[in-house]
Amino acid sequence: MIQNNAPSAAQLPPRLLPQEAFGHVDHWIFDLDNTLYSHEARVWPQVDERITLFLGELFGLDGMSSRALQKYYYQRYGTTLKGLMEEHRIDPDDFLAFAHEIDLSLLDPNPVLGEAIAALPGRKLILTNGSRGHAENVAGKLGILNHFEDIFDIVNAGFTPKPERSTYETFLAKHAVDPARAAMFEDIERNLIVPSAMGMKTVLIVPRTPDPFREAWEQAAVEAGHVHFVTDDLAGFLSPLTRPGEAVPVAGPPVA
Repeated sequence: MIQNNAPSAAQLPPRLLPQEAFGHVDHWIFDLDNTLYSHEARVWPQVDERITLFLGELFGLDGMSSRALQKYYYQRYGTTLKGLMEEHRIDPDDFLAFAHEIDLSLLDPNPVLGEAIAALPGRKLILTNGSRGHAENVAGKLGILNHFEDIFDIVNAGFTPKPERSTYETFLAKHAVDPARAAMFEDIERNLIVPSAMGMKTVLIVPRTPDPFREAWEQAAVEAGHVHFVTDDLAGFLSPLTRPGEAVPVAGPPVA
């Protein structure tokens, strides 16, 4: 399912089909968690549970108190890690290693998505609030890792998470990306505000079925000017955007 979320016709020119709207794009930027895979794989719930457990062990809290603290940090700082670094100066490497020690057995390879990404013209990059190791593990299990030129993780961002503007600016500078020729695919609506303002085309990825492990606002098909398209089928959305003969092969992300 594809939905064009442009504002009313009185505000903008006639709506474009995806093929027309992305005809100029040759930089394809993807979030990782809940964007490149569906919630049925239970990847993010495990990370979420590990973060709660980390807080419990660090502060000697019960589960409910740890969960409440986790939500507080997330709402105030954008990520639990950022909150812990700001307020308690914890070692981020320890946190990231602990949080991403998860089971990927329910995450199946997705050759259809891999083919769609590989056929896109230009460069493909991952921009995640998680760690490089986590992104490599997930994309590797999906069988799509080698289609990406590089991974920009929370460490590259100086531990400042999306949706902060500085994170996108650092990403664009590091990879010499022209936002006017880029598209951003993301599962959280607020993380598309800055990319849209910078000139990127934006696509909000929503679950096909309600995700019981996330808040309703985190998975809503939001109608807003900074959300240009909404889809619950990433591979299906990408397939019509390929331009034969223009796809650029890559060797995969460099070793950190």
